[in-house]
Amino acid sequence: MNKKIVLAGGCFWGLEDLIRTQPGVVATEVGYTGGENEDPTYENHPGHAEAVEIEYDPSKTSYKNLLDFFFQIHNPTTLNQQGNDRGTSYRSAIFYGNKEERKEGEEFIDIVNKSKRWTDPVVTTLEPLVTFYKAEAYHQDYLQKNPTSYTCHAIWFDSYLK
Repeated sequence: MNKKIVLAGGCFWGLEDLIRTQPGVVATEVGYTGGENEDPTYENHPGHAEAVEIEYDPSKTSYKNLLDFFFQIHNPTTLNQQGNDRGTSYRSAIFYGNKEERKEGEEFIDIVNKSKRWTDPVVTTLEPLVTFYKAEAYHQDYLQKNPTSYTCHAIWFDSYLK
C-alpha cells in the first residue's frame, strides 16, 4: 500500500519537478496547505504554503529518504523564502500526518543542522497536515509543460545519510 508525504520548500513547481524523479515516487500533485481558507486558489491562499503531495511506494523508498532528498534541493535556512520567491507561501515545512512522521522530521532537521552544510540553522517548520488542496490544473507538472520556465531548485548536496 502506497503512502504520502507533504512537503513545502519554495515554489511548488521546482520541488515537484525534482522529487518526481526519485526512486519509489509513484505520483506528485502540487497544492496548498497550512493556511487560513478552504478551497484556496493561487490568487487567494492566505497562510497556505505552496506544497507537494508525494505518493510513494514504501517498498522502494522511505519517508526518511524523501526527507533526505527534500533537504538536498532547497535552502532550509531562509525564512519564508527560496530564491527570489518571498512570503509565507514559500516557507520550508514538513506537514506531518502522525506522531511518527513528526518525530522523523525533528530527527532529520537535527541531522541537517549537525551536518554544518548550511551556515545558518534550519528554519523548516513541522506542521500538522490538516487538508491538502490540489492546485489549479495549469500548476500541475508545470515545468514539464514549460521546461524553460523559472525554478530556484537544484540539487545542492549529496545525501545527509552517508
